[in-house]
Amino acid sequence: MFTQTRLDNALAAIGAAPSVDLFDQLKHLYNEPSRFYHSQTHVEECLKALDTHRDLAKKANEIEVAIWFHDAIYNSLKSDNEEQSAALAVTTLSSLGVAPNCVAAIEAMILATKSHIAHDPDTELLLDIDLAILGQPSAVFHAYDESIRKEYSWVPEVQYRHARESILKNFLERSRIYQTDRFYELYEVQARRNLSGQIDKLSEN
Repeated sequence: MFTQTRLDNALAAIGAAPSVDLFDQLKHLYNEPSRFYHSQTHVEECLKALDTHRDLAKKANEIEVAIWFHDAIYNSLKSDNEEQSAALAVTTLSSLGVAPNCVAAIEAMILATKSHIAHDPDTELLLDIDLAILGQPSAVFHAYDESIRKEYSWVPEVQYRHARESILKNFLERSRIYQTDRFYELYEVQARRNLSGQIDKLSEN
């Protein structure tokens, strides 16, 4: 799934030349030892979800390239990871000859993963794919949540609980977590159950 061939095909579909260096670079980034969730496995799961729901996409290849780049830069000590990932995508894709309007669309999708608010159907699909983990069975969700804690192991427990509770409440308080009807039907109920349970756990003591 996370292969040179798949990346080459996605790049070719948006008018870019294949790049061995790019694949090696992304593979290295997503396998940094500090990553417990925002890793190669996360990208693979996102690509798998795109394959399953590709019929919802208007420009599936742009979404796919955005998936490859969306967490390329990830440092839990920083607050501009999405901006840095988007900048890497812009610089790289422009150098590979991708049309400016396509580069801009991919950049906008990556930036939207910060607020998780979309204004077009393809971005809605990308964000729903990125958040699909929230609506998985409780054991899978809790494994994800533990992985996030490991990425923020440097944060003191009380501070982490407060910050994490605030983030999860932000999703729970939305009128709907998932923006496409299909993901809403598949995951909304379980996501709210998972979030509510974890918020209760974080607020204990």
